[in-house]
Amino acid sequence: MWDDLGRMLVFLGGTLLLVGLLLILADRLPGLGRLPGDIVIERDNWTLYMPLGTMILLSVLLTVLFNLVARLWR
Repeated sequence: MWDDLGRMLVFLGGTLLLVGLLLILADRLPGLGRLPGDIVIERDNWTLYMPLGTMILLSVLLTVLFNLVARLWR
């Protein structure tokens, strides 16, 4: 029981580390946040930014990644 919990915590820690590194490096990726489908509405004193294209792309990539990890885990 403790062995499984330890492995899960190590996996979650590694995942958090990778996500943190991706967030740090996200500014250097060209086009991320400015993809087709990202909506920006600017008015006099406020700005609305909805990164729909970026969210869809990240959702597809994370789905593929998690499915690969799940298949390798079995």
